[in-house]
Amino acid sequence: MEKIASFQIDHLRLKRGVYVSRLDRFGGTAVTTFDIRMKRPNVEPVMDQSVMHTLEHLCATYLRSNGEWKDRIAYLGPMGCRTGLYLLVAGEWSSEDILPVLKECFAWVAGFEGEIPGAAAAECGNWRDHNPEMAAWEANKYLKETLEVATRENLRYPE
Repeated sequence: MEKIASFQIDHLRLKRGVYVSRLDRFGGTAVTTFDIRMKRPNVEPVMDQSVMHTLEHLCATYLRSNGEWKDRIAYLGPMGCRTGLYLLVAGEWSSEDILPVLKECFAWVAGFEGEIPGAAAAECGNWRDHNPEMAAWEANKYLKETLEVATRENLRYPE
């Protein structure tokens, strides 16, 4: 079998950032997959599952409610390694294109208060497994230390 593209990225050199993981075409439709890398792989401790779960609920809610992007958001979900999220967006986009709405999203998550959207037994398969305080902390850290100061090394995979 072929080694998939995400396993060919040098995770020893990968920094926190927003990367185009892949661009797929389905007939005439393009889908861009973004690697929202919140932790340095194999360097920083990974996020707890409850934090990832809360980030998934809050970020997905924000992005699917955003007036400009909501009709383009196909999916947002956690990476199995717990170092970030994947975001699938209809169309062909760059990291620079998605950066402004991700800044807005993570600022919203960092300041979020109240009931987590979709976190009721009838709406979620593991509704008790959330950590909104740590999700806000992680969102703020990522916003301040990565998104707001992003350079080329945070927007392009290492070569």
